[in-house]
Amino acid sequence: MSTPYAKLPGWVEYGLVPLINLAVAFVVAGLVVLLVGENPFEAAYHLINGAFGRGEYIGFTLYYATTFIFTGLAVAVAFHCGLFNIGGEGQAYVGGIGVALACLWLDQTMPWYVVFPLAIIGSAFFGALWAFLPGWLQAKRGSHIVITTIMFNFIASSLMVYLLTRVLKPLGSMAPQTRTFAEGGQLPKLDWLLSIFGLNIGTAPFNISFLLALAAAFAVWVLIWRTKLGYEMRTMGHSPSAARYAGIRESRITVIAMMISGGLAGMMALNPIMGEQFRMQLDFVQGAGFVGIAVALMGRSHPGGIIPAAILFGVLYQGGAEIAFEMPSISRDMIVIIQGLVILFAGALENMFRPAITRAFAMQGRRAAAVAQTKGA
Repeated sequence: MSTPYAKLPGWVEYGLVPLINLAVAFVVAGLVVLLVGENPFEAAYHLINGAFGRGEYIGFTLYYATTFIFTGLAVAVAFHCGLFNIGGEGQAYVGGIGVALACLWLDQTMPWYVVFPLAIIGSAFFGALWAFLPGWLQAKRGSHIVITTIMFNFIASSLMVYLLTRVLKPLGSMAPQTRTFAEGGQLPKLDWLLSIFGLNIGTAPFNISFLLALAAAFAVWVLIWRTKLGYEMRTMGHSPSAARYAGIRESRITVIAMMISGGLAGMMALNPIMGEQFRMQLDFVQGAGFVGIAVALMGRSHPGGIIPAAILFGVLYQGGAEIAFEMPSISRDMIVIIQGLVILFAGALENMFRPAITRAFAMQGRRAAAVAQTKGA
């Protein structure tokens, strides 16, 4: 939800505090690497090199970041309304249905720039639809949003198994996936963007959904901080009783916020389905809905913080694969531990250093006031 703290400047709130938490997380991760007998500085080198060492690596890093921007924004919108949406995984899964239907319908007859807007609408619609019922149950029946969204993740997974084995699977195929889309269902790469800097993305599936993610981040900023609806959502997140006193309909705002959140999560499906796999298959979400929670926490639920936080997790995913390849004693499980440490310090322990930072800035403010008073005298 919207942060209730107002004692720290914005650059400290959204910049310094997350950076301190991140630095501590990497120090602890370095100690873990040291415990398994490896050089943490070598691991850090492979992490950075694996994420940014070549144009292709950067392409993969930004591809992963695109996914995490969508899911991070989805969680952030719900946070601002005081809702903890853990259903991004299921909402993205179901959002994939809207993408697949648009592509299967038009990919052989229409170009991608006609199919893409319809896929955007379909993914957002199906994602919002999947988030509607948990929001309605919270607003009308008092069902806890955390419980219902978690359960809907399992339902979405079962629904996807049914659709990909009984409905959308082409005849004669044993694989639980749709047919491969024709050219009209494939998004163009953003190779031209990195080529400006003399980089070649090679086989990386970095595609134009990245630009859509940036546009979505700007739209969320406008929604939350520049519209009446956003003000009502933030008021609800700060104090439901104050919102009710102000005449804000709690049930209406809850449902709308959840549907917007679900729509953003559903749009995440555009990136892997149209941008990489060119088909819908099982487990295309790959945990991105849960990573979005960490991205939103680290980004302080602000689009300006979510984008770099998403890139950070893109670095961990892409650079982590390089570490596992170059340093076999550090397995993928160890990479998950490092990611977990970042989540721990960015999320659960994100207020660990805030009291000390607040005291330091308060002391600095008092000193500045005393100096100004002395000069005035």
